[in-house]
Amino acid sequence: MRLDSAEFYTIGWIAALPIECAAAEAFLDECHEPPKSFDQPQSDTNSYTWGHIGKHNVVIASLPAGVYGTTSAATTASMLVSSLSHIRIGLLVGIGGGIAQPDQDRDIRLGDVVVSQPDGIFGGVVQYDLGKAKVDQDWERKGSLDKPPQFFSRH
Repeated sequence: MRLDSAEFYTIGWIAALPIECAAAEAFLDECHEPPKSFDQPQSDTNSYTWGHIGKHNVVIASLPAGVYGTTSAATTASMLVSSLSHIRIGLLVGIGGGIAQPDQDRDIRLGDVVVSQPDGIFGGVVQYDLGKAKVDQDWERKGSLDKPPQFFSRH
């Protein structure tokens, strides 16, 4: 299948690692050929996979081979929205660090799906480099990421 315009794709999914890209592609109900009207700028080094999940047209952006890290993922996101300015929802889906605390009924393991939930002034996600480990094994929060769009909080 091939859609006429890239504007039909409103969800951008960023997969930072090849294994994450393979998993993202497996979620697609159907893969599409690149849209007829899409002319990828030479400055955009992303690899794109096009398709749909249910009624949603999705474009998956993956980093160039051998490239990884938060800065590279941010560059991929920037190129995605620059080349496809009509994207309305952006997802960064991948392998995250788990927080195993079974004694507090918080046993998060590889393969679990975790969605942040804001709490007071905190957005719901703590990035590992936005804190400081103290001598007494306490964790001092130095900041947090912004909360997810309200769209994701609706029941």
